[in-house]
Amino acid sequence: MGVWGFMAKEFGLLASRYVMRAALIAVGAFAGTMVASAQNALVPEPSSTFLNARTAFNNAWDESDLVFSVATFTNGISAGYGDYTPRTTTEFTGSDALSVYAEPIGYGFAETADGYQYKLTASYKLLNTSGQVLAEQGNFAQFTGTGRSKQRELSASLTFQFSGLPAGKYQLETLFVDETSGKQSGFALPFTVSTSN
Repeated sequence: MGVWGFMAKEFGLLASRYVMRAALIAVGAFAGTMVASAQNALVPEPSSTFLNARTAFNNAWDESDLVFSVATFTNGISAGYGDYTPRTTTEFTGSDALSVYAEPIGYGFAETADGYQYKLTASYKLLNTSGQVLAEQGNFAQFTGTGRSKQRELSASLTFQFSGLPAGKYQLETLFVDETSGKQSGFALPFTVSTSN
């Protein structure tokens, strides 16, 4: 191979490298265009009927007292919002744990740098039929959450273990305090302790 042939070959390889680089730059630019397109994708929007209903729901929530759509004894601990099995009886033995599930509504939200936050605390009292308080504890549990949207599906799962209760009838009172709005409310669940094992 002559000098000119060698130089032509080298030039050809060099040119191929530049073409390759140009192709990679073009692919990179195309990928960047794809990312930009994905970020600017058209997303179907809710209908005006839905948006109006959501606005009405938001207003009703804000105007509501702190109340509960569900408050019940359960078989075991809840696995999440709406994921629980209601207990078919309120009769327990002295060694049974009492699992309670509740869905509070009407609590408030505090705005944060990243969205919204809620915070509720729960206290309880255990009473006998004459109204005597046998056990109580303030701030027994705390429920908090944050999100870019207002999280309105709060599942409050509580477990109580009372040892040494004689057979008889009792009432478990639980009080929730919304630390954001100052609202507070609770519920009472009567139950019976039997002598059976």
